[in-house]
Amino acid sequence: MKTNIGISEKNRKEVSDILGKLLADEFVLYTKTLRAHWNLEGHDFHTKHVFFEEHYDAIKLFTDSVAERIRKIGHYAPGTLKEFLNLTNLSEKYDGDNTSHDYTVALLKDHDSIIQYIRENLSKVGEDCKDVGSEDFLTGLMQEHEEMAWMLRATVAK
Repeated sequence: MKTNIGISEKNRKEVSDILGKLLADEFVLYTKTLRAHWNLEGHDFHTKHVFFEEHYDAIKLFTDSVAERIRKIGHYAPGTLKEFLNLTNLSEKYDGDNTSHDYTVALLKDHDSIIQYIRENLSKVGEDCKDVGSEDFLTGLMQEHEEMAWMLRATVAK
């Protein structure tokens, strides 16, 4: 059945495209956080192993919520690795060591990138596309990433 939620098809498509890129970013970040959890080495292994697990569990939920938001506005979510790699603003490449410091710095950079992407698109989604529901959703998700970034930043602060 046709989606009739008071937002034009053109605007829903534009929001869906923004959300699709965000979904790809979330999935890449989820994968990179899993890598950190799996491959971490060092004196703080146990603490950081648990820390990264908490983060990838949260990011998994973010990923699902973004995909569901795309469906709520009447579009299909990208769902293949190839699509995610074509859409993401992040790099899947990791050049650091298997230390908590290197993983934390890399993951923090990705969270900051996602926060910036969301912030750059808030007014487009809410004002230009007239989708205040998605704007509100994105604001909440941005706040979640800001909290995670704060936690990561605090662990590498000097």
